[in-house]
Amino acid sequence: MQSHYPASFERDMGCTVAEWLGWLPAAIGPHPWSRDGDGARIGLGEGELVLTWRPLPPRTLALMQLPRLWVGFCFEGVSADARQRFMRRFDLYMQRGGG
Repeated sequence: MQSHYPASFERDMGCTVAEWLGWLPAAIGPHPWSRDGDGARIGLGEGELVLTWRPLPPRTLALMQLPRLWVGFCFEGVSADARQRFMRRFDLYMQRGGG
């Protein structure tokens, strides 16, 4: 997790669109949201988070290919504290690991 989340940023996620859409409802929790094509709007109090995404070419490691998804985050009318609280939960739900 980060200590600060700017109003706009982007990420390179290691997942497919189908995986992303499967994880998204749990990651955003009780906040109202709507999907519009390759994007979504999530209500956060008086403001909102606008997400956009698009598939990227897979990352190749030897014979293995890993999916990649570019995701843009744009908070509109959301305070720094509210961004931090929302993203803390979001990042925990989107975190993937092995072991």
